[in-house]
Amino acid sequence: MEIVTANAGDFRAALPGAGALIGLDLGTQTIGTAFCDAGWRFASPGKTLKRGKFGADKSLLAALIAERSIKGVVIGLPLNMDGSEGPRSQSSRAYARNLAALGLPILLWDERWSTVSAEGALIAQDMSRAKRAARIDAAAAAVILQAAIDALAGGFA
Repeated sequence: MEIVTANAGDFRAALPGAGALIGLDLGTQTIGTAFCDAGWRFASPGKTLKRGKFGADKSLLAALIAERSIKGVVIGLPLNMDGSEGPRSQSSRAYARNLAALGLPILLWDERWSTVSAEGALIAQDMSRAKRAARIDAAAAAVILQAAIDALAGGFA
């Protein structure tokens, strides 16, 4: 079953029960990844992947999904500050539709402020600018995923 939705309730209904999820922050050059535990308590940054042609991206993501027994995908949806969608949102939606071929439910989650939040957390850890640059996309993916699992675990749709 292929489902791509921005509704947490629909996503939760499509999941085969609880289970580990992967979060993705899609950049133009990289893809930040994050993972959560099967009980949806906490999200942790994963790898930052160099973005390439979709087929190569899909293969890398499929390997991560298989390795961690992932049950669903949360993709950051870059909305404008007024909540409207622009070209980047449409690009993320298209990526999600293509990734749906993996057979997992996909939740598009509002990612406004995720990078700012992630940057603040990395600065609070006294991380150097160079290290922050290398880890920001995965940290942003963790912020996106944590927000989604908080809503899913709390039953908010």
